[in-house]
Amino acid sequence: MKLLLSGATGAAGSQILRSALADPDVTKITILSRRPLPSWLPVPSADKPTDVIVLPDFQQYPADVQKKLADHDACIWALGCSSLGMSEADYTRVTYDYVVSAVSALREGGIAQSQTASPFRFVFISGEGADPDKTNIQMFGRVKGRTEKYLTTLPAESNIKASVYRGTREAPFLRGLDCVVAPVVRTLTPSIYSPIQDLGKFSVELAKGRWKEETTFPNVRMRELMKQL
Repeated sequence: MKLLLSGATGAAGSQILRSALADPDVTKITILSRRPLPSWLPVPSADKPTDVIVLPDFQQYPADVQKKLADHDACIWALGCSSLGMSEADYTRVTYDYVVSAVSALREGGIAQSQTASPFRFVFISGEGADPDKTNIQMFGRVKGRTEKYLTTLPAESNIKASVYRGTREAPFLRGLDCVVAPVVRTLTPSIYSPIQDLGKFSVELAKGRWKEETTFPNVRMRELMKQL
């Protein structure tokens, strides 16, 4: 599988990259980034080509880049940011507009005519609280939900099939008290705990087409399915 990945320098994206590098079914990785990757990211192995496409603007994809994107089998979209301190317009641009632009680039590049991606799988890393019906009063929920709805209602002729993972980031205080607090959180409130290693592997498995009968995966469902692997 040839995989596209955005957000590789984030907490989720860097773990997804590690999982993709370790997966024998992933034969090539192309990272979409605003700038050259930092040295601390995992180093690709010699037998797994990893390219970086630097995009100064995630709403502008040159024609040659569009064709490169369409020469892949799946995408994991882990690019995102906190909504705290952002206007709704700015948060919408990063969370919704960037995704729409990426999908448009894939379609312009000819993904509908792909001979290998049938369908092309687009995995969106969303979050608990996302609301596709836009009834959530929180900006985060409305905008994430709008993105989910856009992806999951793409027409069949687009040849793009979306999967949505509503993950949650580990609370910072758990890092220092993991041996005491984390086991309690995992047991009593599993919906707010996302083991980072599971998140990475789960996202790659979605990109490979596992659990294709389902579309939206809350955090609790992810943890259930990971126990089956």
